[in-house]
Amino acid sequence: MATAHGPLVIGVDSSTQSTKALVVDTATGEVVASGQASHPTTATHEIDPEHWWKALTSALEQCGRAATEAEAISVAGQQHGLVTLDATGAPVRPALQWNDVRSAPQVESLTRDLGGPAAWARRVGSVPAPSFTAPKWRWLTENEPETAARTAAIRLPHDYLTGRLTGEGTTDRGDASGTGWWAGDEAGYDTGILDHLGLDPALLPRVVGRGEGAGTVMAAAGLPLRTGALVAAGTGDNMGAALGLGLAPGTPVLSLGTSGTVYAVSRTRPADETGTVAGFADATDGWLPLACTLNCTLAVDRVAALLGREREDVEPAAGPVLLPFLDGERTPQLPYASGLLYGLRHDTTGGQVLQAAYDGAVYALLRALDLVLADESRPDAPILLIGGGARGTAWRETVRRLSGRPVQVPRAQELVALGAAAQAAGLLLGTDPAEVARGWRTAEGPSHDAVPRDDEALARLENALTGADDLLRRPTPGTATTEATGTATPDTAANAPGGDERGGNLPR
Repeated sequence: MATAHGPLVIGVDSSTQSTKALVVDTATGEVVASGQASHPTTATHEIDPEHWWKALTSALEQCGRAATEAEAISVAGQQHGLVTLDATGAPVRPALQWNDVRSAPQVESLTRDLGGPAAWARRVGSVPAPSFTAPKWRWLTENEPETAARTAAIRLPHDYLTGRLTGEGTTDRGDASGTGWWAGDEAGYDTGILDHLGLDPALLPRVVGRGEGAGTVMAAAGLPLRTGALVAAGTGDNMGAALGLGLAPGTPVLSLGTSGTVYAVSRTRPADETGTVAGFADATDGWLPLACTLNCTLAVDRVAALLGREREDVEPAAGPVLLPFLDGERTPQLPYASGLLYGLRHDTTGGQVLQAAYDGAVYALLRALDLVLADESRPDAPILLIGGGARGTAWRETVRRLSGRPVQVPRAQELVALGAAAQAAGLLLGTDPAEVARGWRTAEGPSHDAVPRDDEALARLENALTGADDLLRRPTPGTATTEATGTATPDTAANAPGGDERGGNLPR
């Protein structure tokens, strides 16, 4: 282990497919040790939370002596998941992960019951989506009432791991804002929504305040950590990545992983009545308006595999349009959709079809960019491109061509874990964690100038999406629908480029 210039902290990224742990020198941001362990994946997008704990243990053990010398730790994790615990703290059933969209019918009923999309946006900043925790809980009460009755505590994935470290039930404002039942710092949990869900607020974790810790590592945790080390609040993966970049208001981020996200830090609480932009809180005291697509690198890789081509083997696409909604879609909100290919001709090539898949995936994100940024960004501000896809030439050039903006690719990797480390460092040092990350210069990297925006391609995509609206809203005949089983395709996130399903985390 290299000699550290400052105290050591640990940042953890517990994602859909793996857990990563970084031991970081607070003075320089240097990663002095790291570890990673995989999680199993299933077609139902469920997982026993014990797999997360075992992966965390393995990742920390790989860090060696450095982990035992760390003075603080923070866990960032996949958002939205539903973890149900019994009175002993053991899971009642496997956790429902963020990409489990079986609760689409419950989204429709919840949205209708409580006043429609505009009312939800005003109350909690977001219109519910099938990935959110609230409709997952409604699905559980309707389909597994005995399981719901046995539930003594509800946690998000990062809450579960933090709780096993400290013995306390806590969460943070960032991750809480993705549940559908947290209304903001002053309002706290929305008791009206909880009453409608039949959910006792006592089952929910305490939301840790700014600058406050979640507790300390208890001896019973059984991990290679110093007993009594500080445990920060933790956060969701997208909030962790934003913190890892030291993101300032108005800078757009496009994260390319199994899911794709576009977000920016904002000074004001968003409330998009269309549901395109989720009005999340960030991990400090600001907000993180965010749009997320379910289909990004994994979907494009699947198209490449079907065509028998490498992922970079693209050709300019002058005609075909491919909407790669292979797992249903969240942006636009089409949970029952499947992929749609339009505009094939005799002279269409496989490389053009593959480029069309890239265009379709990027278009879904850029469509939401103006709503995410509102009035807090210059039109020529560079997009920070992160995640496994950011390292691919085809992804980068597609973003440049369809956005007309310059693109910057940060050199720092594992931004979610770095954000968690910055949060731990902020707690330990009593300072702003975003300032800590900016001091580590995590956002620096190669810049690529803007190119003229391809308005012709954007028009083709918009026309296809509009024209196919009715078809995309129907469950595909002859397949398992999202209403019955979540999604019809298995979760093969390990095939995402760079092995990072969310892009930071995120999201992934």
